[in-house]
Amino acid sequence: MAITSGLFRTKSVEQSIRDTDDPDAKLRKDLTAKDLTVFGVAVVIGAGIFTLTARTAGTVAGPSVSLAFVFAAIACGLTALCYAEFASTVPVAGSAYTFAYATFGEIIAWIIGWDLILEFALAVSVVAKGWSQYLGEVLGSRPPILELGSIHFDWGAVLIIAVVGVLLATGTKLSSRVSAIAVAIKLAVIALVLVVGATYFKASNLSPYIPPSQPSEKAGGVHQSLFSFLTGSGGTSFGWYGLLAAASLVFFAFIGFDVVATTAEEVRDPQRNVPRGIFGSLAIVTVLYVAVSLVLTGMVPYTALSSGNATLATAFAIHGDMWVKNIISVGALAGLSTVVMVMFLGQTRVLFAMARDGLLPRGLAHTGKHGTPVRLTVIVGIVCAALAGFVDFGTLEEMVNIGTLVAFVLVSIGVPILRRTRPDLERGFRVPLVPLVPILAALSCLWLMLNLSIETWLRFVIWMAVGVVVYFAYSRKHSILRKQTAAQQPDATPVG
Repeated sequence: MAITSGLFRTKSVEQSIRDTDDPDAKLRKDLTAKDLTVFGVAVVIGAGIFTLTARTAGTVAGPSVSLAFVFAAIACGLTALCYAEFASTVPVAGSAYTFAYATFGEIIAWIIGWDLILEFALAVSVVAKGWSQYLGEVLGSRPPILELGSIHFDWGAVLIIAVVGVLLATGTKLSSRVSAIAVAIKLAVIALVLVVGATYFKASNLSPYIPPSQPSEKAGGVHQSLFSFLTGSGGTSFGWYGLLAAASLVFFAFIGFDVVATTAEEVRDPQRNVPRGIFGSLAIVTVLYVAVSLVLTGMVPYTALSSGNATLATAFAIHGDMWVKNIISVGALAGLSTVVMVMFLGQTRVLFAMARDGLLPRGLAHTGKHGTPVRLTVIVGIVCAALAGFVDFGTLEEMVNIGTLVAFVLVSIGVPILRRTRPDLERGFRVPLVPLVPILAALSCLWLMLNLSIETWLRFVIWMAVGVVVYFAYSRKHSILRKQTAAQQPDATPVG
């Protein structure tokens, strides 16, 4: 048959749900709406609130960075609506991968799963290296790096990945409790920042709220954004264009709320609790981001944050409060710990769903006595530890962004498709104004993707090409859905 035969076969929602009853590949349902909210806040409130806010205010948007967070939150909110409907309709591990399998077909599901593998693996490794740097600051020493000749081994990054791996293998409920403690620490630090920072607040520092635009130098070649390349336009900082650019930048501070959807299979009453967890975490982090950005830009003139290395601590250092800087480092350490944990969790759940479908070796979907995919957890831990321990990522961090946005676009488009193809499904949550809201969500994500560098796009295309090769070499032949389809058609030519 033609090479395209069977590529777009979809896996029914009913079959996806039946697969969750396999005793050898069954996840334990331990999580509540509160647990999901903790996971969401845990992964979104990371180092971004301590560093990204100050850097964006000083170099791109000025005081209007708080409005940029609102714009970004709106884009995230539109996408969150789509995730909530899917997760309440298909409460199965795998998030965007599982949703794509039910709407677009196997090849698209594989592509988005391959995309999520890249996103989560790099996110875990990159954030673990950031955690290691803060560990050095808290300990008052150099970053915990062991030099072996020309090889630099970041043992701090490996340490946090190992600890998180053990916790996740033990059970998601224990992981949630540990996350809750870490979230409480960083929220307490943020509260301290708001209270102390408010004592230095001057309304005059917020004027002009949107500073006059200024020309900015943009790197050429593959380092420029795809949008700049396509339009041949120069870049500007501040002004309205700066504000919109800042919204594109701070959007990535929200990345991670979608990980909540990957745990849908482990949630009690997922139709009700998954949407609550998604919206609850997004609402909390939006309020915190806006509040911190307002206090920060009210503490000092935005021009005092023009250094590319400016952080929240910079504003307090200007006022002579060095003790706050040390506390901020502790908060950042706690914040990054939970980001590593939840991204690690998302990685294992996507791989688990793909393995259970046969697109990856089926044995990887085995769950142990704690109801967790221990084998996958060990493998992910080893791979991410190797990456974080030995690799200097540099601009590879943007790969996390493009991977997330591709998933967001497909989930948004998938909502009206599943509405049309399966109107009979029970939906614990329904996106309003379909197809308008999903279209707006997809367009907002596409716009943000255009603002990523050409270099990132090229790397992404190469990774996707490798994924297509893996699919045709292994996954297509071992697909459980393909085998089931062939078995149901004994007199027909075998599928694929």
